[in-house]
Amino acid sequence: MCFHCDHDLAIHDLEQRLKASLVAQGLPSCGKLSFASPERMMRYLGLEPGSVSPFGLINDVEHHVHLFLDRNLQQADTLSFHPNDCRGTVVIARSDFERYLACVGNTYEYIELY
Repeated sequence: MCFHCDHDLAIHDLEQRLKASLVAQGLPSCGKLSFASPERMMRYLGLEPGSVSPFGLINDVEHHVHLFLDRNLQQADTLSFHPNDCRGTVVIARSDFERYLACVGNTYEYIELY
C-alpha cells in the first residue's frame, strides 16, 4: 500500500471499505487486512521489515502481491520510494513507475485511502 507520507492510514476503516466494495461487486468478502509478517515479506518480496517498497515486486515472480495506491498519487508528477533499503530514496516519474508496474506484472489499483 502506497500513500503520501503526510497522511496516516486507518487500516480497519480501509478493511471495511474493501470488504464492502467486494460484496458490492458480487465477490466474496476478504479476510482481515493486516500488515504482512516478516516471514511473508521475505517469502514474497525478498525484503525485511523497514525495507519494503513497491520495487520489491520485482522479486514476486509468481505475482502474489496486489498493490494498492492512494488515488491522490495519480495527480503526482513524481513519486518517491525507498529502493528496498530504507537508507535511500528514489524519485521516479509516475508514468515511469506505472511502466515498471506493467513490467513486473503484479496487479495494482488506485483507491481512495482517506
